[in-house]
Amino acid sequence: MSKISKTIVILAGPTAVGKTSLSIQLAKRFQTEIISADSRQFYKEMKIGTAKPTSAEMNGVPHHFINSHSIEDEYNVGQFEKDALNLLDDLFQKHDVVLVVGGSGLYVKALCEGIDDMPSIPADIRKNLNAEFENNGIEYLQKQVFESDPEYFRIVDKQNPQRLIRAMELYRSTGKNMSYYRAQKKQVERPFNIIKIGLERPREELYGRINLRMDQMIAEGLFEEAENLHQYKDLNALQTVGYSEIFGFLDGKYDREEAVRLLKRNSRRYAKRQMTWFKRDSEFRWFSAEDKSKVIDYLESKIG
Repeated sequence: MSKISKTIVILAGPTAVGKTSLSIQLAKRFQTEIISADSRQFYKEMKIGTAKPTSAEMNGVPHHFINSHSIEDEYNVGQFEKDALNLLDDLFQKHDVVLVVGGSGLYVKALCEGIDDMPSIPADIRKNLNAEFENNGIEYLQKQVFESDPEYFRIVDKQNPQRLIRAMELYRSTGKNMSYYRAQKKQVERPFNIIKIGLERPREELYGRINLRMDQMIAEGLFEEAENLHQYKDLNALQTVGYSEIFGFLDGKYDREEAVRLLKRNSRRYAKRQMTWFKRDSEFRWFSAEDKSKVIDYLESKIG
């Protein structure tokens, strides 16, 4: 692969901003394929709550890393980095440009910059932390991470116990926090160009779209889907916004109305964290999600 002739275009932004429709237009414009960098869309059992593009929305454009794994598979960002790079080797045999679309900042970062191997964690530490979460709830984990690593706490998905537990595993087993290990990582050189596009909308408009999307998901059967997955609620794949709130309802912690409120609130908070993550990367060029022609013009001027 030549760094000059091959390019990946990152199309990122918060949930419900409008990445899917634009990505299809771009893929057709550049006659290419799409790699999903959404860590929830990997899982084939999670259909409604992950806002996967439908076959009609894909409009014949090949997508990768959607429905590629089972919730029972152990799959992480390090494996994604290796798999996505291998896939790019193949795709660049056919295309000069490949699109990478998604809102999982850590996965985008891993593909662009690499991710270091973290220390192995003793099984007893992981077991103890899972038990502490079960007994004390997510607020306990949040407090633990905040006290041990306030810098990482600012950007971590605070509603994702998997991420919080991972941070505490590192701290308890090594005495060094996640921020320390993130600072040690050395950026790698990739054998392709990287263009980063960010989509945004005014906050109230975005929040309205998120609320509407949640209403649509509920109408499509989100509660029923979560009920079918309830027996797997402790799997890492399901420790995520859109499912954990309904599991709380199914466990009798609150009523359905409160579950809906939490779904919308936590989805809005998740979008805010996504924007915070991507805005910290100065390589992103930001566009209004409505300015599709400007995005296309910009990419054509960069790619040639």
